Amino acid sequence: MTGRRSDAERNYRRILTVAEAEIAELGAAASIERVARTAGLGSATVRRHFPTRQALLEAVFAERAQALQARAAELTGESDSRAALLAWLRDFTDYAVSARGFADVLAYGPPAEAGGEAGEAAPSSCGTTLEAALAPLLARAQREGAARPEASCHDLVTAVAGIALATEHHRDPAAQAARLLDLFVTGLSPRG
Repeated sequence: MTGRRSDAERNYRRILTVAEAEIAELGAAASIERVARTAGLGSATVRRHFPTRQALLEAVFAERAQALQARAAELTGESDSRAALLAWLRDFTDYAVSARGFADVLAYGPPAEAGGEAGEAAPSSCGTTLEAALAPLLARAQREGAARPEASCHDLVTAVAGIALATEHHRDPAAQAARLLDLFVTGLSPRG
């Protein structure tokens, strides 16, 4: 945000603060117009900073995606690659379930590796950040036989987003999401 006028920076911060509260209440359905009204700004001002609802959602969750990226970096040095991968997936699931609207942000994007196609995920999108964070953990687990070789980072991000979306209205979303993640991780069929 360097070079931005101080009033523009204040507006940007105000919009994000209001948007966080609106998204916590309404999820991804929070409208730019309502955010603008609540922030005491015109919708054109909000749209100058965030031209789409997706851009606004991405900005609201960018900091948390970066925190999950840092957590993945911490876990990369763990001795047990499977435990490290599962710990990160559990942290990611916990946040996706607790932060209303986050899973919706992840549901928008195609895989980060889908190079050159229309609608490609932005390099700074939350999904791209999470896939990049997950890549070393998954690659190591795959090399060590602790994860299926055909699994992709996009598969895992999509699964967690799906779990979060599916449990959003459950009586106990965190417990249900943890149960579904465990089922996803262990597989449906018992081993012989």
